[in-house]
Amino acid sequence: MKPPLEVVSLLLLTLLSLPLSMEARKSVSQQGEKSVLENIIETGDDAFGVPASDEADSSLAELVEMVENADSITRYTELTDADFLLVAKELGVELAAIKAVALIEAGSSMKGFYAPGVPVVNFQQSMFNRFKSKGGSPGPKDEKVPAGLSGYALKEWTQLVKARKQNLRAANMGTFWGMFQIGGFNYSKCGCSSVDEFVRLMGVSELEQLELFAAFIMNCGMLDDLRKKNWAAFARKYNGAGYAKRGYHTRMANAYKKFAAEEKKKK
Repeated sequence: MKPPLEVVSLLLLTLLSLPLSMEARKSVSQQGEKSVLENIIETGDDAFGVPASDEADSSLAELVEMVENADSITRYTELTDADFLLVAKELGVELAAIKAVALIEAGSSMKGFYAPGVPVVNFQQSMFNRFKSKGGSPGPKDEKVPAGLSGYALKEWTQLVKARKQNLRAANMGTFWGMFQIGGFNYSKCGCSSVDEFVRLMGVSELEQLELFAAFIMNCGMLDDLRKKNWAAFARKYNGAGYAKRGYHTRMANAYKKFAAEEKKKK
C-alpha cells in the first residue's frame, strides 16, 4: 500500500494539490464533532475548484441531505450508499469503482471496525522495527487491548498494544488501518499533521475512513486510474509490485462488474 494526504473534516474543502495550514486544522478542530460533509455544505466549496451548474448543486445538496440524515444513525457503524455516492461524485469516479476497492481491501464484510471506536488493524512487525530504529517514545503502559475481541482481531490488537508500549509512534506508523488498509506511515498523504491525528480519525467512523481513502488516492496519483478503471495500474500503486501475484487487479475488476450490475438493476 502506498501513502495518502490530508483529511479531518476537510478533505472536500481543500483543493486537490494544496495541504491544509495548521490554522485551518485548528479551525476545523474547534468546530467540534461536525462531519466532513457538514463542513463541505456550509462552505459550499467544490473540492476541485470546478464550477458546478445549478442542477449539479441541487443534486449534490440533495445527496448531502441524505447522507446527513443517515449519518446520525450509521456514522459509527457502517457506510451507506449515499456516503459512497457523495464521495464518488466529488472524486468523479463511479460508485461501483469505489465499492470494488472497499470489497477487496476490507473483505466481504466491508467493515472498517471490529467494534465501535476499534478500527480494523493489520500490525506489521518488520515495519514497526524499522520505524522504531528511528527513535520515539513508549506509549502509556496501562493501555489495554480493547475488550470483546477474538480471533484475528484480538491477535492484531494485542500485537499493536504491546508495540505501542515500546514505541507509540513506530507502532502506529507500522500498522495498516481501517477498511481501506492505509498504512500509518502515509498519514501526511492523507492531509494529517501527525500519525496521531491519522489514527484518531481512523477511529471516528467509516465515513472518515472513506474520506482518508479519497485523499490518499488523490494525492498518490491513483485517481485517474480509478476513473478509467485501469485496475492493473491502480493495484500496482495501491498494493505494490506484488499485486499481480495476489490477483488484486482481477479481483477488483470482478468486484467492479458485480457492483456495476447491481447499480444498473436499480435504475
